[in-house]
Amino acid sequence: MLRDSQAAPASTSASRRAGLLPDVLRRALGSRWDFTVADGRITLEHAHRGSPYRPPRRTPSWLELLSRLAQGFAAQGVEQDAPLPLRWGRDTDLTISAVQALDPLLKDGRPLTYRSGFLSQPVVRFTSERAASGELLDGFLTSFVNVSRIQTIQRIDEYGMILDDWISVLSRLGFHARHISAHGRLAVWKRDQVEGVTLHFNHLDLPVGDIVLLWNGANPDRMAVDLGSGLERLAWARTRTSWRDLVFGEFALSAPLQTLDAIRTACLLVGHGIHPAARGAGGATRRLIGAVDRDSVRLGVSSLVRASYCYWSLFGSLTVPWPAVAATIEDELARR
Repeated sequence: MLRDSQAAPASTSASRRAGLLPDVLRRALGSRWDFTVADGRITLEHAHRGSPYRPPRRTPSWLELLSRLAQGFAAQGVEQDAPLPLRWGRDTDLTISAVQALDPLLKDGRPLTYRSGFLSQPVVRFTSERAASGELLDGFLTSFVNVSRIQTIQRIDEYGMILDDWISVLSRLGFHARHISAHGRLAVWKRDQVEGVTLHFNHLDLPVGDIVLLWNGANPDRMAVDLGSGLERLAWARTRTSWRDLVFGEFALSAPLQTLDAIRTACLLVGHGIHPAARGAGGATRRLIGAVDRDSVRLGVSSLVRASYCYWSLFGSLTVPWPAVAATIEDELARR
């Protein structure tokens, strides 16, 4: 369903927005933050940075972490919206980012969005960073939950306010502002109909997300903010434990990482009714199952599928029961 957006005229032209961001952020964050602006780049660091980080003693469940995020956003007046469908079909076969909720506004210039507010959006990307061996690097998965705040704005000042709100939300997860920093280029990028400026934020030395000011190039008054992170990466930054153990739990050493990642993602796709096929979204499912090491799953995939299914069910109902998901994956493996 599309949502109406009351987009008012912007306070300045698109070409000057990037140059205004340092002042916008200073007003929003205040004297607790140090700003460095040089050579077209900006860096934000807390005035009391440098203190050691001690992870909380207890690791919350995924449901607890999700609930704290929802409560933190709600305290800022940001309500949770339903995830986008996993099958997309516009520029990509699958949903690869919650920012696709802004397609009508940013790509078509219409005062509409598909979603607005806080989204915990399952996504699938085949662009994750890998080692020379082809194995996924720590912090990367083919499928993950894109935690996002998607919001149309009327004034550039709102960009700074949304970043300040995010720091408050992070405090509910056990992070402290003094361990957060942000950096980016003060230059406008352009991709087809969309223009924007991006700041990346870190927890200590670990990248955990970004906040993007966006607008439609032909109609710059159509502005929005996309603040995004990964739920799994936030949990990793908070706990500083083994990435593989965090994501795969008791299955972490039961199979090669590529196999664990492929089954986890195939579970998400098949659970949403995206079955193996020769092309399109189903082609992604077939490609993933093709990456499974058959020697590692001779006793079947049902246990890992069931665990993955429980995880993905936290973010919306799946349409295919988990036993049928496992059977589909095993049938595809047998077909190879």
